[in-house]
Amino acid sequence: MNRKTLVLPAVAGLLTPVLAACGGSDSGSKSGDAIGVGTTDRFTATSDAPAPLDPAYAYDVGTWNILRQTVQTLMTQPKGEGDPVPEAAESCSFTDSGNERYACKLREGLKFADGDKVTAADVKYSIDRARHIKADSGVATLLNTVDTVETQGDREVIFHLKTADATFPYKLSTPVAGIVNPKDYAKDKLRDGFEVDGSGPYTFKADVKDNAIVSATFTKNPSYKGSVTVNNDQVVMRTYADTDAMGAAIDSGEIDVMTRTMSPAQINKLDSGSDENVDLVDMAGLEIRYLAFNTDAATVKDKAVRQAIAQVINRGELVSKVYGTQAEPLYSLVPASLTGHSNSFFNKYGDPSAAKARNLLTKAGITTPVKLTLHYTTDHYGSATKQEFQILQKQLNASGLFAVSIQGHPWETFRPAEMKGKYDVYGMGWFPDFPDADNFVAPFLDKGNFLGSPYSNSTIQRSLIPQSRREADRLNASKTLTQIQDIVAEDVPVIPLWQGKQYVAARDNITGVSYALNSSSTLQLWELGRGVSG
Repeated sequence: MNRKTLVLPAVAGLLTPVLAACGGSDSGSKSGDAIGVGTTDRFTATSDAPAPLDPAYAYDVGTWNILRQTVQTLMTQPKGEGDPVPEAAESCSFTDSGNERYACKLREGLKFADGDKVTAADVKYSIDRARHIKADSGVATLLNTVDTVETQGDREVIFHLKTADATFPYKLSTPVAGIVNPKDYAKDKLRDGFEVDGSGPYTFKADVKDNAIVSATFTKNPSYKGSVTVNNDQVVMRTYADTDAMGAAIDSGEIDVMTRTMSPAQINKLDSGSDENVDLVDMAGLEIRYLAFNTDAATVKDKAVRQAIAQVINRGELVSKVYGTQAEPLYSLVPASLTGHSNSFFNKYGDPSAAKARNLLTKAGITTPVKLTLHYTTDHYGSATKQEFQILQKQLNASGLFAVSIQGHPWETFRPAEMKGKYDVYGMGWFPDFPDADNFVAPFLDKGNFLGSPYSNSTIQRSLIPQSRREADRLNASKTLTQIQDIVAEDVPVIPLWQGKQYVAARDNITGVSYALNSSSTLQLWELGRGVSG
């Protein structure tokens, strides 16, 4: 059989994946041994982040992929992409012409996994709690268009918005809008540690060592009522120190599925068909990588320095040497496959040019070489990140305009330090909360941005973002979104680098693999089943 399955791109919900891994997505067994899933994501509790799995705090792809299995939301992103559909809700819709009043009716008989009834009051409590706590992760900004939450009886919830927000249904599909039980989650305080309780498809139990999750067991929740079909009884997720260890685990049969993050070398090996027992699934993704700046830092406060870096970086070389066909150069925060994308950085800077960069610095009176340290995380985005930053360092230093050093840090220290403004220049990735261009601009540029960046543009915040959200037809928002991207290319608070594909590898008796991730990198463990080796 063909060892690689290609899932066709889903562009803004218009196309649906049509191919499944061996056995097809509908033939999964609902019983049998637990399915083992491997990841290199690290889940740690530290003094800076003691509550990594609280829906009011969590804001990275790894922790969200735990919460999406366990904490139910009113809406969810459907199996085949497209607009969000009701999940804990029976129905949801805007009830006015201005997209400022959004009403939901809960399904009948909803229960938390412990048997407690889920009510409209619990929904209101959960949303108000996240907004009130306003964690420094920045996740509460997803709810910043909410003015008040109203309940009518046990099953009706009405959201009154401050301004029109056509993307609000998507936001109700994210874990920050997850429904929690007030008896488990205090109103004013985050829930420390690794306990998670909700009404989602699975219950959750973590095996913890040295304040980090070693493995996590997801067990089918018999009380679950929602829109998804759970195709297995239990999934055990195991964390690995690196991609080599995860690869050895799937070869030995310790795990059945590899998720993020595989190395480029692993992907190339599996793509070649050299492993007869493991299939590689290649699917559309919206992951991006970028450099970010503390625009108040003395070294990069002058935008001419940031513009010069943008002028020197050679994305084509970076992608070809590190990721090959697994990624492509990106010239905007908004990926090329989304409505509203514009190649703003290429339009402004064109091809890499040390001469043009020198001219920018000379006009600004900047003495060269500019000394900088580029910081990156060693364990959150995969082993290739170090090589990526070595190439960036080489490109910048080769221009003669910069004296760049690089420094790597584990995620558990990198993320808190970045949020506190301790790095002048640092590398980050973004896995979207939902597949809309708004989610590639607002989290970076709106008030309370998730990076903790001091950069602020009043035109973007007060005019352009609200204006783009008024457009229910996202094509009509393209002009406004292009204006935002052009301002970013001029001011350079971030530099987009590349857009990547996403991959899942699975032993050939595992079914439903093609739907195990959607374009927003949402892990959908319920799609996995155990079939017959093919």
